[in-house]
Amino acid sequence: MKQGMGKVAVGAAVIGAAAVVGVAALVVRQRMKNSSRWARAMAIMKAFKEKCATPEAKLRQVADAMTVEMHAGLASEGGSKLKMLISYVDSLPTGNEEGAFYALDLGGTNFRVLRVQLGGKTGGIVHQEFAEVSIPPALMSGTSDALFDYIVEKLASFVAEEEHRFHQPPDRQKELGFTFSFPVMQTSLNTGTIIGWTKGFSISDAVGQDVVAELTKALKRKGVEMRVAALVNDTIGTLAGGRYSNKDVCIAVILGTGTNAAYVERAQAIPKWHGPLPQNGEMVINMEWGNFRSSHLPLTEYDQTLDVESLNPGDQIFEKLTSGMYLGEILRRVLLKMAQEASLFGDTVPPKLKSPSILRTPDMSAMHHDQSADLRVVASTLKDVFEISNTSLKTRRVVVELCNIIATRGARLAAAGILGVLKKMGRDTLREGGGKTAIAMDGGLYEHYTKYRECLEKTLNELLGMETAATIVVEHANDGSGIGAALLAASNSHYRGNETSPGDKTSSGDKPSLTPETFT
Repeated sequence: MKQGMGKVAVGAAVIGAAAVVGVAALVVRQRMKNSSRWARAMAIMKAFKEKCATPEAKLRQVADAMTVEMHAGLASEGGSKLKMLISYVDSLPTGNEEGAFYALDLGGTNFRVLRVQLGGKTGGIVHQEFAEVSIPPALMSGTSDALFDYIVEKLASFVAEEEHRFHQPPDRQKELGFTFSFPVMQTSLNTGTIIGWTKGFSISDAVGQDVVAELTKALKRKGVEMRVAALVNDTIGTLAGGRYSNKDVCIAVILGTGTNAAYVERAQAIPKWHGPLPQNGEMVINMEWGNFRSSHLPLTEYDQTLDVESLNPGDQIFEKLTSGMYLGEILRRVLLKMAQEASLFGDTVPPKLKSPSILRTPDMSAMHHDQSADLRVVASTLKDVFEISNTSLKTRRVVVELCNIIATRGARLAAAGILGVLKKMGRDTLREGGGKTAIAMDGGLYEHYTKYRECLEKTLNELLGMETAATIVVEHANDGSGIGAALLAASNSHYRGNETSPGDKTSSGDKPSLTPETFT
């Protein structure tokens, strides 16, 4: 009996030992599996980082390519991926403008109306008011008359409410700057044909019509006495707003949901310009630089699939690398590959990680700027956006590093683009007689994504070198699409030159040059 019990005990011990060995083997295999997954994740990140690399030599190639494309775009229509659109703005604000001016900013499902009181040479912007109005969905696919009648009704209400604050001389017509952020072929400072609609609008009877004429007809129908003095986009408005406060501003760059740049060009350097030369010899050019592309741009497989699956494949490549609409989406695509091939978030791929554009760039920015020891902002963002819980600290660190790779590439390429513009203007080196060049920057990406902004400015300084960088000023010029449009209405007013004292007066026949050096 005892002998039998001993055999049972020995057998149990053997089985127990085998079980322990089996568990240990399972643990070892799991560790090896985890190690292999982690190695794969690191390999994906390393390959991505290498493809996104922007060494100084590559950035200089990008800048040179930008300059070449600028020349080609100025030479002929369709000569370059850069449209280099003639804005017909040959008179930027001087700071002497005086009186009340309005702006209408139509660029999406909301529009804004603004009123700005200018105090002349010493007064600056005395007062400003604005109202934001939602456009009813039905009007976004209705008729041109219905849309513009609605806009003018709201504009008229705004004018009436603000009338007690601003006292317009009875013999002076109200003037308005119109920011219209939809495709338009501009034919003069205050005329432009609507090419098509974007952003959910589809108003077929407006296509092919002059947008300023459509607005003017609505103003007349509603009995509103107002002249549209300037039709602009937000980048030109930013240039105007920047110039109003700083006479050295001659470039504007928008880095927000999308990206664009505008600058002051010599009229004689625009071969495709066939009209009379502006009296001051200069013209503001709307580059539409988001459409820039070059073999030197560091594209990855993620950028290529993003482009193919976008609404505009083959277009806006520079924008897709640098702007707020796309940075978060690039990050999502890299994380998805890591989840699929390296099980970064566990054995199953989180379903929401497969949803395009679910990760916004502000979310990416929040994770990139997470300073907490346990990266709790990263953890909460992954949970809130993708429903991914219980991530390890080392996984969160991978996410932060990916944010850094994507933002760094975008910021450095944007800096290279600015260098290309400076080269075209001959301002990338020290100039005879000195003088500064100021760049007005605007857009939510530039304003709110601190690491992106700091990287851009640091990179631009490195590319320019210490001496030249000291002559380049980068400054934030807020609300170009609003205040800038009102300022352009002022600088192109029918009454321009009548508001200042004789000593300060500038007649319409003697416009000041747009070149900073000509201002005193």
